Amino acid sequence: MEPKNVKSDLVLILDYGSQYTHLITRRIRSLSVFSLCISGTSSLATIADLDPAVVILSGGPHSVHTPDSPSFPDGFLQWAQSRGVAVLGICYGLQLLVQRLGGVVRIGNKQEYGRMEICADKPSALFADEKIGKRQVVWMSHGDEAVTLPDGFHVVARSDQGAVAAIENPSAKLYGLQYHPEVTHTEEGMETLRRFLFDVCGVEAGWKMEDVMEEEIKVINNTVGPDEHVICALSGGVDSTVAATLVHKAIGDRLHCVFVDNGLLRYKERERVMETFEKDLHLPVVCVDAVNQFLMKLKGVTDPEIKRKIIGKEFICIFDAFAQELEERLGKKPAYLVQGTLYPDVIESCPPPGSGRTHSHTIKSHHNVGGLPKDMKLKLIEPLKLLFKDEVRQLGRILDVPEAFVKRHPFPGPGLAVRVLGDVTEGNALDILRQVDEIFIQSIKDAGLYDSIWQAFAVFLPVRSVGVQGDQRTHSHVVALRAVTSQDGMTADWYYFEHKFLDDVARKICNGVRGVNRVVQDITSKPPSTIEWE
Repeated sequence: MEPKNVKSDLVLILDYGSQYTHLITRRIRSLSVFSLCISGTSSLATIADLDPAVVILSGGPHSVHTPDSPSFPDGFLQWAQSRGVAVLGICYGLQLLVQRLGGVVRIGNKQEYGRMEICADKPSALFADEKIGKRQVVWMSHGDEAVTLPDGFHVVARSDQGAVAAIENPSAKLYGLQYHPEVTHTEEGMETLRRFLFDVCGVEAGWKMEDVMEEEIKVINNTVGPDEHVICALSGGVDSTVAATLVHKAIGDRLHCVFVDNGLLRYKERERVMETFEKDLHLPVVCVDAVNQFLMKLKGVTDPEIKRKIIGKEFICIFDAFAQELEERLGKKPAYLVQGTLYPDVIESCPPPGSGRTHSHTIKSHHNVGGLPKDMKLKLIEPLKLLFKDEVRQLGRILDVPEAFVKRHPFPGPGLAVRVLGDVTEGNALDILRQVDEIFIQSIKDAGLYDSIWQAFAVFLPVRSVGVQGDQRTHSHVVALRAVTSQDGMTADWYYFEHKFLDDVARKICNGVRGVNRVVQDITSKPPSTIEWE
């Protein structure tokens, strides 16, 4: 899908490394407006080629006083004004606007972090008239502050400490918020974004999954020749399933799906998934048993990034071999590989400016993004790469993917390899983890909690603890339980279980899984942690 073909004005986010940048994208899409996030140091040609109606400069951890602090390209503001493109700076983005236009930003006498109150003190474009003179709670996160504004700008809101909270120059279509309207702690943040986009900028909403489906089908048909064949890597998760269903709708039986049992699947996952593919989705699926191939390559490997790279490489080897088999049968070798890559995968696998990596710091390599070998023979088709998980689920429903599949919790591409900390082949760690995970997930389903949780799973820890079982001393394994709530997987909060539920699950695990004598719960959010442990 090309951004220019979307039936909506584009709001482009220039990313300067804020942990909240992706939230701006999500909040704007929730208003039915298409939004993309690219590096804040992108070239002017890249920005202009995307033809945005609005550009938002994100926050970030940098100071404009640092010599190598990231910034938008020379000529950007002149280009925006010549095209009538509105620009909104948020936090660091506001300070960047002020500094680049000749204003003064200094280290604040009092830093502002967390919830603060501000007051809009004069009529403005950013705040409706009824907000004038009224206080609102916002989320601040800054140490520097604007003290002298460039010509044409005026302050329209201040914090309780007197710091600049919002500025604007309506005649030049330049605006700035020192706080973060995208986070839920800013109580009227969505209303501010809505007013800015629709009332101030006149943006037209038109971001709908039905249009996305139609456009992606066109893209697939334009990419894949009328006689060409395509392989799809099915994992059993909602992403690859929706991707496969979409491509199947576009090219029919020229799609050949492969499900790989890599020895890193959940309890009875192979049997359950293959049955669903055949009975409910009617997709042509071949199951490849590659358990020994993967586990041999992973033997002795403990570094999580190396695990991911190995798994990505082995998947591609299997897909290449599958393509060779199809060539012998069809007389034509498939040229394309479909993967269910999502926008968060792309964001997390990319380098924020100012980190010395030219884009955003790599949190982890997703095997379908950063884990792919450069010499891969198959060309990629990634129809979901601009979508978030909840958008993929919407698309799945439009495509009539069974609700049970649509609601499945995310499962990582590397599988249980990133849930067994350390060497996955050591002892019977994988078997223990499968049993523990099955008890945990089934208990969640029995309690009617599954659909309230974004993702839940167990983790095998590389430690042993002393216990007493059957009046005997044991020195057995420790497992951790993790469950989180989220909208898109980019941020997450840990799920609060009732104590009785946790007590019941821990008893079932310790009594039912040989080799486990201690169960702990992970109660950290994302950030600072990622959802998966590796």
